[in-house]
Amino acid sequence: MQPEDFPFPQPPDSPPIDLHSDAHFMREALRMARRAYQKEEVPVGAVIVRAGEIIARSWNQVETLKDATAHAEMLALTQAEIVVEDWRLTDCDLYVTKEPCPMCAGAIVHCRIRRVVFGCPDAKSGAAGGFINLLQTPNLNHRSEVVQGVLGGECLALLQSFFAARRAAKKEV
Repeated sequence: MQPEDFPFPQPPDSPPIDLHSDAHFMREALRMARRAYQKEEVPVGAVIVRAGEIIARSWNQVETLKDATAHAEMLALTQAEIVVEDWRLTDCDLYVTKEPCPMCAGAIVHCRIRRVVFGCPDAKSGAAGGFINLLQTPNLNHRSEVVQGVLGGECLALLQSFFAARRAAKKEV
């Protein structure tokens, strides 16, 4: 019997899930961003990966913690430093749903993150090439490899949904 002889449709051919791909880790960052959304925080999520394993994960908690520095990237960097027992994260990769801001980019350079993979760009205040590129500035002590656009549409849609809901809520008041 051939597959076309079966009376039911065959599942489409799909590649196996690569648990070490940029898309896989970005999906984990998106899970964190959705958590931020549920807590009425700007939906940005981040994970840090070392040797193919997630060692830190976080989401924006600025409103929750009443701390302007509580961006997803900053919180994840702190977690990773605790796990690694060092502030140098030279063999780590950061996955974040939105291009890092200048504050986060400065911390990323200082921690010496190897790669920064982000979903959607931020032309107004992104510091990984959107507005400026602190992550690859030649005169700083470290430069991170930058990969942009991984699941970018999904990352952008989550942010747009959040801000549309916020604007709608303001109109109701």
